[in-house]
Amino acid sequence: MKTGTLVLKNRYVDSVALMAATNQLKERSGVEDAAMMMGTDVNKELLAQGGLLTEEAQAAQANDLIIAIRSGADMQPLLEEAQSLLTARSVDTEKTASLPETVRAAKRISPHLNLTVISVGGAYAAREAREALAAGMHVLLFSDNVSLQDEVDLKRFARQQDLLLMGPGAGTAILNGIGLGFANAVPRGPVGIVSAAGTGLQEVSTLLAKRGVGVSQAIGTGGRDLSRAVGGLTFFAGVDALQADDQTRVLALISKPPDPQVTRQLLEKIADLSKPTVLCLLGADVPDSINENLHFTRTLEECAYTSAVLAQDAELDVRNFLRKEDAGLSEFIQMTRDVFSDEQHNIRALYSGGTLCYEAQVIWKDLLSQPVYSNAPLEKKYQLEDAWHSKGHSAVDLGEEEFTLGRPHPMIDNTLRIQRMQQEVRDKQTAVILLDVVIGYGAHPDPAAELGEAIQHLRAENFSGQTVVFIASVTGSEQDPQGYTRSAALLQESGVFVCKSNAQAARLAAALVEGE
Repeated sequence: MKTGTLVLKNRYVDSVALMAATNQLKERSGVEDAAMMMGTDVNKELLAQGGLLTEEAQAAQANDLIIAIRSGADMQPLLEEAQSLLTARSVDTEKTASLPETVRAAKRISPHLNLTVISVGGAYAAREAREALAAGMHVLLFSDNVSLQDEVDLKRFARQQDLLLMGPGAGTAILNGIGLGFANAVPRGPVGIVSAAGTGLQEVSTLLAKRGVGVSQAIGTGGRDLSRAVGGLTFFAGVDALQADDQTRVLALISKPPDPQVTRQLLEKIADLSKPTVLCLLGADVPDSINENLHFTRTLEECAYTSAVLAQDAELDVRNFLRKEDAGLSEFIQMTRDVFSDEQHNIRALYSGGTLCYEAQVIWKDLLSQPVYSNAPLEKKYQLEDAWHSKGHSAVDLGEEEFTLGRPHPMIDNTLRIQRMQQEVRDKQTAVILLDVVIGYGAHPDPAAELGEAIQHLRAENFSGQTVVFIASVTGSEQDPQGYTRSAALLQESGVFVCKSNAQAARLAAALVEGE
């Protein structure tokens, strides 16, 4: 096998288009591996890990496009075909040339429009968002790398216009039954969600669906909304909107720990709500109760189950119910502990969802005797020195900027996670590899199949000569294009133990490595 490289100078191609063209190229006869990516330092590191980094690729600049192929076949035709695949996709995009080029143009053509989804570079996103708000439209600002000051200015302007500015970095929302961004196909129902955590919104909405409860509206605010600088401008507006919505009977409010001052303001606000309200501030210090209408929960799982109980007017002790569900795993735990060697005692969690990564760390803080290191830790002292290499128990958020700069998000592209799994399996201290598999609109078309196949290969190769246990949870619904039951079954067929929630997966992983 040999590696061929072609560097196209100053050629930008969208990362999703590159991923699709790469997958097509890998299907060609004689191609063992291939990659098409921009010449950023992160991408060069990935090429090196995959054995595809040549001197020519190393010399590429960040604005250059690298095509790398490993094959035993004639290389030149393959490199030419790679270019053809990219050209074909460029031609396809020309079909959209007749569409409006600006927000204002779209509004002139269709005056009834009242929502804009913006996903452009951060340098341009704020300008486009302001234009949409000025045109009287709500905004889902999917883009990140928008300055904090721009966010504050946009949200203040939106409040003045009685509009919602969701974002920046708002990865998901469900409005009037329509999923936006990374969203799931869940039924309409009585629970309204406001969330400053994207995958937190997905986890709660899909766990609700599994309990037979639907969502009225789900508003994503962006992760900085409950900071002191932003002051919860969109979060509070979302709460007001759901309080006034006749279709919403129960409110579920989700976030990582807000700024303490904003937390106090939030508690004061929701203490007077007339509707039952479930609050999940992952890892935050909150009072046990304020009144009988307000319910504090510690995990996304507990938030969903409590919201479902309230929506169904059911009688259920949620925490006791979850303890009983965990008790059903005891036989698996006892049997599995016996397969570990004396060296194996670490959890290596590889997450595509940042909130799910955070939730696991909150759970492990109480259950593990050793700290958990992360590139997105609960406390700065547990920051991984090198996000590319684990240390002790590690929870890696592969959606952080050090991994996504110049490449698709891990909910779309499994390449980086598969490479990292191989790295973790080779570490003789690894006992458990934990994964979140997020399905739905906008996500990878079949992540369970791709990850399952990779896990089968890893188990067969058995790099370390030891047994590593794979645990996963699937965030999704039966109605998602990939299908929840189908995705879970594919993982199980590959030897993965699939839990009912991310929280349960975290608790199971802790039980396996902590011993008696």
